[in-house]
Amino acid sequence: MAATALCVREPGRPGGPAIARLKILLGHLQGPAATAIAAYPTSAAISSRYHPQQFQYTLDNNVLTLEQRQFYEDNGFLVIKNLVPEADIQRYRNQFERICRKEVAPLGLQIMKDVTIAKSELHPDEKVITKIQDFQDDEELFSYCTMPQGGVNIMFHGIQDYDINQPRTHLVMEKGDTVFFHPLLIHGSGRNKTQGFRKAISCHFASSNCYYTDVKGTSQENIEKEIQNIIEKKYGLPNMSLKDTWKFRARTVKGERINL
Repeated sequence: MAATALCVREPGRPGGPAIARLKILLGHLQGPAATAIAAYPTSAAISSRYHPQQFQYTLDNNVLTLEQRQFYEDNGFLVIKNLVPEADIQRYRNQFERICRKEVAPLGLQIMKDVTIAKSELHPDEKVITKIQDFQDDEELFSYCTMPQGGVNIMFHGIQDYDINQPRTHLVMEKGDTVFFHPLLIHGSGRNKTQGFRKAISCHFASSNCYYTDVKGTSQENIEKEIQNIIEKKYGLPNMSLKDTWKFRARTVKGERINL
């Protein structure tokens, strides 16, 4: 499941700094061997020479420790243990199952079915549904976003010439754990080999100080066209821009809505 807030570009960081950020991201992809990266934030050795002003990807506040901020800077991800309480997990599970059974139908919600059994005689439940997205108008599921804290895919970028021998970090996470990762960090999950269900909820956060850019002539132009086709079919609104689409789908989590 995924919420919808998109940060297309950060203000105040064009040109040279963008190159520096790219080098860091490439370091995340090509960097130290998988065994050298620990899955927990406090495993990074931090000395007093690190100062908050040196961090590019986190804010100067008291939410994260210097250790956690440096780990995210170096590796592109950060695991927070037990962030989501058991009671909240059960709330989200119950609401997800109600949506699968069509007992509730939040505005704008999209339900993705398993393409291999979508046309079967199975009753609508979690055996048929693989993902629900655009849940920002479902108050129960959206409350998660306010915490501190064989088919064809469209509207997503693919990876060309990916080397399967690239070092990878495998995260072992328990119920309630949360991982935060940089949006350009390659990530994924393997096939569920158990007999049970594996549920995860995903949110995309962006600072309200971010702003939209024209995607014409960029790698996101094809995504804009795909979104326009979906919006026209679903709502009858032709040629809606990517900017207007995300402004419509985004929702404020905390603070003031400025640019986004």
